[in-house]
Amino acid sequence: MNIRIAITAAGLALALAGCASSSRVMMGAARPPIDPAQVQVYPTAPPGSVEIAQIEATSAVGFGTQGQTDAALKRLKEEAAKLGANGVVVMGVGSGGAPAAVSVGAGSWGSSVGGGVGIGIPTTQKHAAGVAIWVPPGTPSQPVPSPAPVPTPAPVR
Repeated sequence: MNIRIAITAAGLALALAGCASSSRVMMGAARPPIDPAQVQVYPTAPPGSVEIAQIEATSAVGFGTQGQTDAALKRLKEEAAKLGANGVVVMGVGSGGAPAAVSVGAGSWGSSVGGGVGIGIPTTQKHAAGVAIWVPPGTPSQPVPSPAPVPTPAPVR
């Protein structure tokens, strides 16, 4: 009985660890790697920037939390840094079904009558896509535009 519990716990731990990944399609020459903390996120490519690669990253399997989104964006910056890009233009972040669902179950076998109970827990992964860019030193950064203020309507009398 203890072996079944250990095997079930190990399988559950592996499933929860999930498969986080990244990929790239080279569009230009890579530069020497840099520290991911130096990679800036841009809403659009600044003038004079050089495209290095299209990159994608996914988070580990989870339950669709903000932490997964942050992890996918962190992986995107890490992939850009490996290519020597000091910037990344985020094209989008989304959710997708995980390659496997997590299940917890119990049952019996042998000379006794078999039976079992299972509980399915739906999981998801966050996906981020962007373009790794190199921005020349001294290029002014582009702030993310803030929404225009909405006028307050006058009270109706």
